[in-house]
Amino acid sequence: KRLAKYGHKPILLVGGATGLIGDPKPTAERPMISKEEVEHNFKGLKKQAEEIFGFEVVNNYDWIKDINVIDFLRDYGKYFNINYMLAKDKVKSRMESGITYAEFSYMILQALDFMYLYENRDCVLQVAWSDQWGNITSGIELVRRKLGKEIYGMVMPLVTDSNGVKFGKTEGNALWLDKNKTSSYELYQYLINLEDSMIIDYLKKLTFLSKEEIEKIEEENNKEPEKRLAHKALAREIITDLHGKEEYESAVKISETLFSGDISKLNEKEIEEAFKGVESFELKGEANIVDLLVDHEIVKSKREAREFISNGSIS
Repeated sequence: KRLAKYGHKPILLVGGATGLIGDPKPTAERPMISKEEVEHNFKGLKKQAEEIFGFEVVNNYDWIKDINVIDFLRDYGKYFNINYMLAKDKVKSRMESGITYAEFSYMILQALDFMYLYENRDCVLQVAWSDQWGNITSGIELVRRKLGKEIYGMVMPLVTDSNGVKFGKTEGNALWLDKNKTSSYELYQYLINLEDSMIIDYLKKLTFLSKEEIEKIEEENNKEPEKRLAHKALAREIITDLHGKEEYESAVKISETLFSGDISKLNEKEIEEAFKGVESFELKGEANIVDLLVDHEIVKSKREAREFISNGSIS
């Protein structure tokens, strides 16, 4: 989005082919997933990326699927020196525990992608997180050796939590862009409760606020940290950018309403969002609230039910 703002034309690449192999993890091999699952994931990612970014999305399965093994070895494998591949951090970190040939070949596939997009789409810059550096430089090297041309790579520091763990499915701490998987309210709650030490860094990396605006927020936040101004600014910017202003306002409304304890202001959709994951059951027929609480063992007795209702613990 930042690059597009200054006149570049981003192409978002989804790895329908590389997803079938799996980028080497530092610790162990990724579990193989079926072609049907990868295709399903591609369609979901494409839909989301087009909605959020509005950029063109391409799938590397389209140009890799028809390459036979002899052409792969002659046209691409020939340009990769084993010593060069072994020196890459991701491969090096797996040498003791062992790495399969499939994973080892992953960097050649990603290099092939860069060359294909350079030749067919005039793509001269690959942008990714810093853990992709080795794969990007492999693409630069392939184009230099095979075509005698210069292309470029740019990487950014990984976005991590306070323990230095990156966000993702593999780590079990994924935040989903799809609001049906992580609702705007859940996203708001997560962001508003982040550790103070991470907030300014996230404002710089994950919002489009200017340097001056972030410095002003930081200054005000340091004066009155209890107001969580930086946290609120982060939540506002991210949720509005991803899901729109209405979703952000609804998330704030749910949070404030739950804090006050009066949920009568929430509509049905907001109540569902607010209590997602909380145990629930469906009522059939008529029941008064005292009997309902006793029958479902929410309270021990009718006396306790009346006491909780009268003092506002249950509404």
